[in-house]
Amino acid sequence: MFTGIVTDVGRVSAVSDGENLRRIRIESTYDPATIALGASIACGGPCLTVVAVEPRGNGCWFEVDAASETLERTNVRDWQVGTRINLERSLKIGDELGGHIVTGHVDGIATIVAREAITAGDDPWGPTARFIIRAPSTLSPFIAEKGSVCLDGTSLTVNSVNDDIFSVLIIPHTLAVTTWGERQVGDSLNLEVDLMARYAARLADARRAE
Repeated sequence: MFTGIVTDVGRVSAVSDGENLRRIRIESTYDPATIALGASIACGGPCLTVVAVEPRGNGCWFEVDAASETLERTNVRDWQVGTRINLERSLKIGDELGGHIVTGHVDGIATIVAREAITAGDDPWGPTARFIIRAPSTLSPFIAEKGSVCLDGTSLTVNSVNDDIFSVLIIPHTLAVTTWGERQVGDSLNLEVDLMARYAARLADARRAE
C-alpha cells in the first residue's frame, strides 16, 4: 500500500531480459539497511518486489523483476539505462497518509497530449504546469473532476474531465522533486485510477446483473 507521495527519484542502471521476466536494477538514495529482500517499492507506479539490494555510495542499488503482465500494462517495457523513475516505499502502520490510497496496481497507460505553462519562469517559487492527458477509453469513466489519480506513482488531483481527456496541475515543488519536470507531449504515463471508484463501479455492475 502506498500514498502516491514520491520519496526519491531513482535511475535505471541495468536491464536484463530473461525467458519470462525482465530484471531491472535501479540506483537510489535509500538506505540499503532498511530494504529487505521481498520488500515492495512503487517504481514509477507499479508495485515491484525487491530481489537484490547492495550499498552504493550514499545510497544503494536494488533489483526488481517485471513479469509479462507488468510489461503489457505499464511503461516499464520502455525503461532503459538512464531512465529516471519516481520511487515510494510501502506504508508502515503510523505513517502519514499524505496523498490517497494507492495499491501500485497499474490499470493502463495514459498519454500526455499537451503541456501548458501556468506561471512564468521568473516566478519566485518556480514554474507551474498544466498537463492535458488522454486516458484509455475503458478507464476514463473512473476519472472524476476533483477526484484522485495516480500517474507514474504520483498522487494528483484531477482538475477537469472531458470524455477521455483530463487535466492535472503540477506545482513547482512536484516538478522539481519528481520526474514531472521532464515530461513532454507524447510521453506515456502509468495510470492507476482511484480505488474507491473501481469498487463503486464493480458494485454497480453487480447490481445491474441482478
